[in-house]
Amino acid sequence: MNRTNKLEAIFWSIALPGFGQILNGQLIKGMIFIFLEFLINVMSSFNNAIMLSFLGKISEAIKIIDYQWLMFYPCVYMFAMYDAYKHAEGDTPHLSFLPFAFGAYFVTVGLMYSAKLTIFGILLGPIWLPILSLIPGLLVGFLIRYTIIKCQKN
Repeated sequence: MNRTNKLEAIFWSIALPGFGQILNGQLIKGMIFIFLEFLINVMSSFNNAIMLSFLGKISEAIKIIDYQWLMFYPCVYMFAMYDAYKHAEGDTPHLSFLPFAFGAYFVTVGLMYSAKLTIFGILLGPIWLPILSLIPGLLVGFLIRYTIIKCQKN
């Protein structure tokens, strides 16, 4: 089976963790990621919280979410994306895991603060604050990767 390209693997993993692995021919690993995604999603009431957040019912989303389960989601999600990227066709750049790892870390921290932290007086809740936390996480990961690579060349 031909492996997929890295960009396609990332986008399918964004759609559902495990899809990138299936495209890469790693069926068992893909099914495990899909199972974990469904398990965490159901146990944390994540889909209900997404729906309530899109409807602007942030306080209700906070009340129904099970944070103990949802805390697993960022790491599973970002690792599935990185794994699909790593095993897709083409060279994997040195230290390319760093943006994924820092993205997962920052999303997790955003999730921890999501019930209390307001930005400009707006409570973003367990969906929007973690999503927004991904941006600085990726930036920090790319910056650290860039710095390490520069230091290793000197």
